[in-house]
Amino acid sequence: MSKGIYVATIEPNSGKSVIVLGLMRMLLGKTAKVGYFRPIIDNPKSGEPDIHINTVLSYFEIDINYKNTFAFTRNEVLELYNQGKAGDVIDQIITKYKYLEERFDYILVEGTDFSSENSTLELDINMLISKNLSLPVIIVTQGERKHIKEIIDNVQLAYSTFKQEADVLSIIANKVEANDAEPLKELLQSRITENTDITIIPKIPSLASPTVKEIVKLLDGNVIFGKEHLNNLIENYSVGAMQLRNYLTHLKDNSLVITPGDRADIILGALQANISKNYPKISGIVLTGGLIPEEPILKLIEGLSSVVPIISVKEGTYSVTNRIGKTKSRIYAENTEKITSAISTFEQYASTDILADKLITFESEIFTPRMFQYNLLQRALKNKKHIVLPEGYDERVLRATAKLINAQVVDITLIGDKDKIKERIEKLDIPLNVKDINIVSPIHSSYYDDYVNTFYELRKHKNVNLEMARDAMADVSYFGTMMIYKGHADGMVSGAVHTTQHTLRPALQFIKTKPGVNIVSSIFFMCLEDRVSVFGDCAINPNPNATQLAEIAMSSAESAKNFGIEPKVAMLSYSSGASGKGADVDKVREATEIVKQQNPELKIEGPIQYDAAVDMRIGKSKLPDSEVAGQASVLIFPDLNTGNNTYKAVQRETGALAIGPMLQGLNKPVNDLSRGCTVEDIYSTVIITAIQAQEQ
Repeated sequence: MSKGIYVATIEPNSGKSVIVLGLMRMLLGKTAKVGYFRPIIDNPKSGEPDIHINTVLSYFEIDINYKNTFAFTRNEVLELYNQGKAGDVIDQIITKYKYLEERFDYILVEGTDFSSENSTLELDINMLISKNLSLPVIIVTQGERKHIKEIIDNVQLAYSTFKQEADVLSIIANKVEANDAEPLKELLQSRITENTDITIIPKIPSLASPTVKEIVKLLDGNVIFGKEHLNNLIENYSVGAMQLRNYLTHLKDNSLVITPGDRADIILGALQANISKNYPKISGIVLTGGLIPEEPILKLIEGLSSVVPIISVKEGTYSVTNRIGKTKSRIYAENTEKITSAISTFEQYASTDILADKLITFESEIFTPRMFQYNLLQRALKNKKHIVLPEGYDERVLRATAKLINAQVVDITLIGDKDKIKERIEKLDIPLNVKDINIVSPIHSSYYDDYVNTFYELRKHKNVNLEMARDAMADVSYFGTMMIYKGHADGMVSGAVHTTQHTLRPALQFIKTKPGVNIVSSIFFMCLEDRVSVFGDCAINPNPNATQLAEIAMSSAESAKNFGIEPKVAMLSYSSGASGKGADVDKVREATEIVKQQNPELKIEGPIQYDAAVDMRIGKSKLPDSEVAGQASVLIFPDLNTGNNTYKAVQRETGALAIGPMLQGLNKPVNDLSRGCTVEDIYSTVIITAIQAQEQ
């Protein structure tokens, strides 16, 4: 049974990093512990770590000592081969791999980068490594500036060659022209008839474009201004050697301006163009010849270059331009935007479920937070929903929106004035294009009058008149909730700025609860180191009675089941079993009995103490015959005071990620945020809301 996969390319600049990042994300969603290994890395520069290894370990927080992630540098392998010690190379690679295999459930092995020199040798080495490690292979090729026939011939040759030594599970053609994608896939499927998955990924400009940081590294440049914006993408470049009035016509979107350091007119003109609505944005400026503008000019530049990195290089303009023109984009650990874009690209075009079924050949009972979060994202992607965020001016909401749009997981409506939101996005330098989202101002919406009349009809029995309805629909929470009621959105997330009451009041007034549900409650998904637990109710009901507590338990168990967690319910109290006495423990005991009567198939235990619920040793000592003790996945707290304090204590003391609160019991999903929420909290809550909307 294989415990790993080998990713091999057959040529330089294949975009293999995109595939590796996507596969790692996929594997971490399916497997508890995933290791990463590169048998052979490029020769390091000035003691710097390998770019691929550093990116993967850093982004996915993989706990491997750097020295254990590779076996040799390229030069070391060539030297051993020249000495006739090829066998020593394979022996050391096997030893390193087996070390990781003992410590991880699955290993993602990335082959060499393929230099233009010794390409035949590299192909042989990659085949030899995959064969000796007994690993199936994913072959990665690229279609940039190639005809379909050339791609097919290359792939078929590589496939036939690798098949002699290893099983080829998948072929991925990257950087393919969009118009060629479908015909290429059909032709490859007709040529390669065995059970091999074929994936075609079109060329993505944002992934193909280098960043200013890469240019700094390439040219050994000195950053004068804008260090915080070195991840700006470069989609075009041009030389400023003519008069300014002529050069401005050559500017294109995200251009890198290359000009001698004494051309203050070009520098200032480009910076002015960057902030002008009449000219494209520039990504950065390279000052050549080792020349730096004079002090008065530098002072002027400083006031104009807030988002434009400016670097100085020693080389001349001609040499610099040639080197920049030959630059190939790479993905660095610090550029999280490019990493997330790479992952979302892979997930959009690859058949992740098919690949996962092929790759994962064992079952693990551990359900890690990474697996849970990955599964959430995959579920949300399968049926894209429309979520409204009423707090459209909040920075955290805007940054979470950018992340959600980049992941292509939901459609978003922000409530607020479009011009103000756009101004806020630009001021905060958030990578969010307003064209990718819907922005609506309540009183200027074409739906406003309809919403007013609908609210009036729904609430007139409560003495609401039309004027009161107009005031209500001008409120962002009421307007957002009405969007859900009318089917113009699938769910709402609010509370970053507003109170819980402000968020929930309109939902309770006209969204209302599901049939048979008498109480709205909440749960948190507590992502601990090796499991995900459900905590309820930690946000809504201060002191539920026994009947309400029973309903909270059943709702929480159903929510856990809907999100892939087997419900084993612990009804928490200060005593376990029949030992405790008093009104508080009696309430929990009564609630447990109600659940057993109404849902006899549900695994539930109560009253039970927290330690007995989650620690197998303690659980079995106190309740030896319990199906829940020591392995509870759903923990129900007797009151809000206990629940809220416990979830916060667990979160802070263990570093657990707390996703929620997720409200349960409403006809349509409305979820409340804490006013201390983070961007990650909003991101996760929106995804959960989208999944709830799928369940409606």
